[in-house]
Amino acid sequence: MTQSKSKAELFTAMGIGPVWELKNSPLAQADSHSDSHIKPTSAQPSLESLRSTVASCRACDLCETRKQTVFSDGVAQSHLMIVGEAPGAEEDETGMPFVGRAGQLLDRMLNAVDRSRKSNVYIANVLKCRPPGNRDPHVGEIEKCSDHLFQQIALNNPKVLLLVGRFSIQTLLNTKKSVGELRGKVHHVTLNGLNIPAIVTYHPAYLLRRPEEKSKAWDDLLLLKKLGIQ
Repeated sequence: MTQSKSKAELFTAMGIGPVWELKNSPLAQADSHSDSHIKPTSAQPSLESLRSTVASCRACDLCETRKQTVFSDGVAQSHLMIVGEAPGAEEDETGMPFVGRAGQLLDRMLNAVDRSRKSNVYIANVLKCRPPGNRDPHVGEIEKCSDHLFQQIALNNPKVLLLVGRFSIQTLLNTKKSVGELRGKVHHVTLNGLNIPAIVTYHPAYLLRRPEEKSKAWDDLLLLKKLGIQ
């Protein structure tokens, strides 16, 4: 589809109107100050064996309150991999990431740039278990769970990462900067010999609370589209 058509479709899907022209945002160079250099993991399993390992994980207290682990959705080895933060109540019930209203908004956003979890997107979260009451992840929980994520990324070998939400961004870019400070640039995640371009954006749940920020998320998707992933 043309950019103007996809822009109109996205703004309609995201509840923004009328459509206005967004500023040009040329492809930025990698921000070396926020690039992540993740230590290589040990010998890596297959995705299915990693899923089984995650399902039986009892490394932190979240195993006591979860209904089930939430490993992934979408198509493995897709060129685009999305990394969110942590499962919520609906994800805990279904075992799938990004369901409910936030997941529906994410799906509409991706559709506007010709992406779909049914055909060309793989989705995971930093945490594989729901924090009670949908609270923010604790540092110790992220530390315990992050090796699973690093292995998951390495096994999928994506061409680009879309990091969605503060905890995903800070974990994979090894930074304490806010989403607003990191937007508009192409970052890189270095992992097991891979050097993966990464775009950051706001979490769909945040956009549902702050709809005035949806136009910024569209700018982020335009930057993602400029990377030319297939």
